Amino acid sequence: MNVLSLFDGMSCGQIALNKVGIKPSKYYAAEIDKHAIKVTQTNYPETIQLGDVTSWRDWDVDWPNIDLLIGGSPCQGFSFAGKQLAFDDSRSKLFFVFVDILEHIKRINPNIKFMLENVKMRKDYIAEITRILEVKPICVNSDLVSAQNRVRYYWVNIEDVEQPSDKGIVLSDIIEKGVIDRDKSFCIGANYWKGGNLKSYFEKHRRQLVFELSTINPRVVDVSITDDGIRPHRGDKRKSGLSEMGRLLFKDASKTYTITSAHAPKIIDNLGYRKLTPIECERLQTVPDNYTNHVSNTQRYKMLGNGWTVDVIAHIFKNLKGQN
Repeated sequence: MNVLSLFDGMSCGQIALNKVGIKPSKYYAAEIDKHAIKVTQTNYPETIQLGDVTSWRDWDVDWPNIDLLIGGSPCQGFSFAGKQLAFDDSRSKLFFVFVDILEHIKRINPNIKFMLENVKMRKDYIAEITRILEVKPICVNSDLVSAQNRVRYYWVNIEDVEQPSDKGIVLSDIIEKGVIDRDKSFCIGANYWKGGNLKSYFEKHRRQLVFELSTINPRVVDVSITDDGIRPHRGDKRKSGLSEMGRLLFKDASKTYTITSAHAPKIIDNLGYRKLTPIECERLQTVPDNYTNHVSNTQRYKMLGNGWTVDVIAHIFKNLKGQN
């Protein structure tokens, strides 16, 4: 199988293909981020890097023998978190480059298989992409195969693609140390490297935190432990905006901190918090441990936030083996 991957990033598509036993004869990758390219070439040195996707007409590619076209075009114009510029956003316009390349290959190889990934978006945006690609998307939450809530749409012409089975993976399964207050992580994004804080975590439900005992971390969480769970101890919670952290953290903390009486309110004044480690983010994206450790942690966080949940892609690709 010969594969052309647009907006390849750190080559999650290649990891997924290998997971289902497909080793491409040629894997062409269009990517411009030097850090992502370094990670790809370290793990898959035979990858053929093509550079800027907008220069595709100048590429030296064996077009008639491309069997699979994949890509996750930049999503900023479609995302609910953005300015909702949709196709007027210069980054989201790159969707049309994907379409141009797909149409170019179709004229040579009408049987080309393809997959386009993008974020959760407005229904009219979904309808327009569906109209252009002429296939309905499948919507998959990564929480079925990982410990992360990450809803994405996948437009594929690969037959018999259905929802993956729930693997039952929870956040406590993948963290290296500490305790958490939920079963599934909030979705990690490209800006996760900046870290989070209690306000964004509890009020905006973003930037997953892990809680740990700490004597040196100045970012201290005072909490009351009651039979209702662990609660942030900030006096009037209506003013602080911090909601109850939940029973899961209470259950874990009761073991970690040896609470003698669950019904007696107590104060833990040295419970610090941190962001997920790069390895924990790799596990959320079902990427092999230390796959990205060839660049700085900041760049690891960025590419993992921009990347795919590999096991979702592998689930989609597993049907390729019977169609080629």
